[in-house]
Amino acid sequence: MTEAEINGLCDVVGETSFAIHTYHRNGHLEKIYENALVHRLRKQGLKVAQQVPLTVQDEDGTVLGEFFADLFVEGCLVVELKASRAIAEEHVAQLLGYLKSSRIRTGLLINFGEPRLYVKKYLMG
Repeated sequence: MTEAEINGLCDVVGETSFAIHTYHRNGHLEKIYENALVHRLRKQGLKVAQQVPLTVQDEDGTVLGEFFADLFVEGCLVVELKASRAIAEEHVAQLLGYLKSSRIRTGLLINFGEPRLYVKKYLMG
């Protein structure tokens, strides 16, 4: 995907998350928001996989293990979901680690647990 297409995809995921947060508000478990986002994105025709194992590689390509991305959208966007009172540094570090280790360039960190939806895009250069 081109950078413009990925940016558009991030916009769709963000707007869909906002609609979910507007309807359901905060207070549910993370899995509820995950299922809602998958459901609504698939209704829009997007390819979305849940709890996808992504390989963590060392700098020379050696496979070190795997992590499970909450959502993997269109084969190019990692979406890490939270349902906590606030985003903590470790949440950001988790997503950045996933992006770096898996060599995926773009990720979204979304927190449904706050009264105001939190959505932030992260890029690995």
